[in-house]
Amino acid sequence: MSRVEQTETAFDAATAVRSLGDGTFTATLKAEWSIANHPHGGFLLALLAKAATAVLQERGEPTAEPLVVNAEFLHAPALGPVLLRTDVRKVGRRASVVSVTLEQRGRSCVEARVTTGRLPMRRPEWSDVPQLPADPPAGAVPVAAETSEGRFHLAEFLEVRVDPATAGYLVGRDGDPPRLKLWVRPRDGAGDVYFALLAGDLNPPVVANLGRVGWAPTVQLTAYLRTRPAPGWLRILVESRSVNEAWFDSDATVVDSQGRLVAQARQLALAPAPQS
Repeated sequence: MSRVEQTETAFDAATAVRSLGDGTFTATLKAEWSIANHPHGGFLLALLAKAATAVLQERGEPTAEPLVVNAEFLHAPALGPVLLRTDVRKVGRRASVVSVTLEQRGRSCVEARVTTGRLPMRRPEWSDVPQLPADPPAGAVPVAAETSEGRFHLAEFLEVRVDPATAGYLVGRDGDPPRLKLWVRPRDGAGDVYFALLAGDLNPPVVANLGRVGWAPTVQLTAYLRTRPAPGWLRILVESRSVNEAWFDSDATVVDSQGRLVAQARQLALAPAPQS
């Protein structure tokens, strides 16, 4: 068995893209990486990023990693096969840009711009990250397979823990701030930069703390990758600056086991209606 086969995780296999040789790729959206029957948004970001780096590799460009993924969610794709169309917009010495469109049955579902380059690996000159324990505290609550949004299929492959002190919705409170602290790691290995894209969109909707429980579809999501994550738990702080009528924002900061900023993700989403 090769080294790649030994270290490949379920997430790696599920986010694999297959080239058609003309700048397009195919992939399959599986139920195991969905919430209810909705493909997970962070999972889709990882697919888009993999298509972008794969097309650059096909063109003979140096190995690149995603630095930024900026995605517009136009239509919710269904589970099943999808087509990923790429368009290389710029090839640069420090950064290259690729447009990627995820299509299904002839309809554009997600459109993204992916900026690629080489992630820094040295300690930052300056950094300000949330102060979270490297491991989940003793009272941290596992994210259940059944949630208010539907079945959280990802629980089969991920360990996810939530700090109950920040998740009042778990015990029926509806006046807590829209802010959550959580930890995640794969059950079968270490996460890479693509896994960090998943982690940046992994949390239950923060508006659940305001009594707005249910499916919260993403409209726009931008993620920044800052370095490759070290093995171990990824700790995540997610908070909202404004919940206004049907709209809310959600900012996630992802820190690895060595205390380094790994990813930042900001999204605009639609909040469920308040519970009457």
